[in-house]
Amino acid sequence: MHLAAFLNAGPQGTVGWRHPDAGTGFLTAEHYVRIARILEDARFDMAFVPDSLAVPRSLGGSFDPAVRWGTGTPRLDPLPVITVMAAVTRHLGLAATASTGYQQPYNLARTFATLDHLTGGRAAWNVVTSFQDAEAQNFGQDALPPRAERYGRAEEFLEVTTRLWDSWSDEAIVHDRESGVFGRPDQVEAIDHVGEYFRVQGPLAVPRSPQGYPVIVQAGASPSGRDFAARWADVIFCSHESLESGIDFARDLRRRVAERGRDPRQVKILPAVTTVVGKTTADAEAAHRAFADLVTPEAGLSRMAYHVNVDLTQYDLDGPLPPLAEVGVEGHYREIVEFAEREKLSIREIGRWYGARTEGNMVGSAEAIADTMQQWLEAGAADGFMIQATHVPGAFVDFTERVLPELRRRGLVPTEYAGTTLRENLGLDRPERGEWRNRAASTAPVGVGR
Repeated sequence: MHLAAFLNAGPQGTVGWRHPDAGTGFLTAEHYVRIARILEDARFDMAFVPDSLAVPRSLGGSFDPAVRWGTGTPRLDPLPVITVMAAVTRHLGLAATASTGYQQPYNLARTFATLDHLTGGRAAWNVVTSFQDAEAQNFGQDALPPRAERYGRAEEFLEVTTRLWDSWSDEAIVHDRESGVFGRPDQVEAIDHVGEYFRVQGPLAVPRSPQGYPVIVQAGASPSGRDFAARWADVIFCSHESLESGIDFARDLRRRVAERGRDPRQVKILPAVTTVVGKTTADAEAAHRAFADLVTPEAGLSRMAYHVNVDLTQYDLDGPLPPLAEVGVEGHYREIVEFAEREKLSIREIGRWYGARTEGNMVGSAEAIADTMQQWLEAGAADGFMIQATHVPGAFVDFTERVLPELRRRGLVPTEYAGTTLRENLGLDRPERGEWRNRAASTAPVGVGR
């Protein structure tokens, strides 16, 4: 069982900052240093930092709710945050989110290759295509491009980025002081890419990194997102309202991976779970009720509107949620629909639930939570879990001190790190140079984009 920690570079969740045990230093380096040490001491494989490039305006067309309730803002740049965390750890993998919509492949390839070198092979990139119109409006657009266009750009982005990572062979650097030869030019090549979205000559100015490619994380839940993940992802971060939907997703994803000619065992599926642990299940349920009582309906609606990228105030908030044709994060939308249909809730009631939802139904004693995790693992719905804390660092401490010993007693998690790189700790092979050819959707000749 692989364990990753979901950590905002800002307030945690919708009301995590209101929890009496929540830390208040999310604008300080010390906050992230403390969490990094907690996670590494517990032998977590990875810390995962999400991101967005805007203050949300999804509720009522205003950023007032996001600022008022702390929904998706403030949000620090995740790259400096994981760099701080890397400096105080030696084994913990560090994943930062970066959007293919508002970056350039050369800059991003250079940044993550550099991080991979400086961390000794512990860098990971969470690939997103962005999901808010507010992000587009910070980069000269009126609204997000259609999903098909966003994924078309992302496909070419990944092809260019991985080719840049491959532009140096592992044997390119000689560093022979006596002869004065630093490197072998015949082991470095330009990529000369000309495509629909990018023109990149290369080569990259950074040699091939310890992992070959930094670990690629992806969370697409739509059909386009699943196809994209099947081609490129090493780790898939997902979210489900039930074990049944988790099993269906994992089966579908592994089928798509195999159809791409990749080994499904080389793609790790990590569903998000929010753990609330108590001495007994009754204690945990009481703690979760107290947490849920911190959520105002407006705060929950703000979070839900932010994730689905739909202004919910255009509907009757005391009526049912109508079908939404185009949404931001499709995985979260599917959770919302599944739960709302089962519980027969109004939009306002859904919002309150959404503000304190515990993904994966992991509220209980340490033994009960371990039982559920083991059930998901054995059912094939997960290769591990992305632990989402109700508040930080307290919820991570509760998990590591209470649940983790039970998982170890059952032999479900390792007691030591398996290797020195994130790929080694996740059981992932290091890509050979040229692996991009096996993953790219393009069938165009080398050097020519779609």
